[in-house]
Amino acid sequence: MALKERLSKVLRRLQPMAAVTLIVCGLASALPAARIKDIAAFQGVRANQLVGYGLVVGLAGSGDSDDAAFTLQSMSSMLEKMGVTVSPDEIKIRNVAAVMVTAELPPFARSGSRLDALVNSIGDAKGLGGGTLLMTPLKGSDGQIYAVAQGPVATGGFLIGSGTGDKVAKNFPTVGRVVQGVSVEREIPFDLNQKDSLMLALNKPDFTTATRVAQAINAGMMDKIARTQDSGTIHVSVPAGYAGNIAALIATVEGLSVIPDNVSRVVINERTGTVIMGENVRISTVAIAHGNLSVEIKQNFNVSQPMPFSNRGQTVVTPDTQTWVTEGRAPLQIMENGVSIGQVVRALNALGVTPRDLISILQALKAAGALQADLEII
Repeated sequence: MALKERLSKVLRRLQPMAAVTLIVCGLASALPAARIKDIAAFQGVRANQLVGYGLVVGLAGSGDSDDAAFTLQSMSSMLEKMGVTVSPDEIKIRNVAAVMVTAELPPFARSGSRLDALVNSIGDAKGLGGGTLLMTPLKGSDGQIYAVAQGPVATGGFLIGSGTGDKVAKNFPTVGRVVQGVSVEREIPFDLNQKDSLMLALNKPDFTTATRVAQAINAGMMDKIARTQDSGTIHVSVPAGYAGNIAALIATVEGLSVIPDNVSRVVINERTGTVIMGENVRISTVAIAHGNLSVEIKQNFNVSQPMPFSNRGQTVVTPDTQTWVTEGRAPLQIMENGVSIGQVVRALNALGVTPRDLISILQALKAAGALQADLEII
């Protein structure tokens, strides 16, 4: 009897398995096409990270303690710049918290553009809710100031405690966001219209995908302007009709559709029992037998005592131990050469394997050389 017929009869008698293991199987005959902008990006058109050190004031006693020396020094330095000279030893900072401020400067951001900033406490503050971030310069990796952040901090959480030590917390009150509180002060110079060619970088380098992207660009532009440079880069020449209008060329290229190619991979998370398999996973001809050994030990305690009116012997407790060993049935299941991942999963389910058993079987298949895919354990 064919494998599929045997499996169909078994599966009719099986109850649906509980959703303990997430098994993602791509069984579609064709992969969906993706836009080029979703799998690649033009070199130079990227965001830049900004970071700065600042102070959040106006906290209701939930700021840093006096043990945070850097907060004391920062407050003393800030007050001195404003014409107030005070020693750090005379400052109480329970309403102030030292924070690191981060933001992302998008490509082609212009002076005066508004961005969001993420504020993170670096001291022992209990929460930043209700505080205000003072003016904080944000620098790039080159040490130059590109933006300034200031404004109220929204945390979306709270921390409530009592004098007895009981605390109730929601989310993370020591992390907040300053919405539209970043003002761009310096622009990153980048002139697209001066370029005669563009470099398109794939998010996941792959020779097949890179070749398909170049072919899609040439077909969509009705001209051979793209060529594959390596597995992760496509060189795109600027046609004469787009000279001085590179933005329109980029928009046209990004809207083209491509079917990306991926390496066959099986990802296993042993901590959670999660197994994720790609569509192209195949196995060679192999026989699988997987059985479980169950050992059950039962112990009862009996009381042994001497006969009535006997002056010899004593009452004792005697254990009575019984052991049962049961070995589960492990029928031999033959997998034909080149079967799909859907057939593999159905066959393993017919064997009654658990998520942990499935992980062990996949590892054994890889060790035997029968699993035609990369096995990645996270």
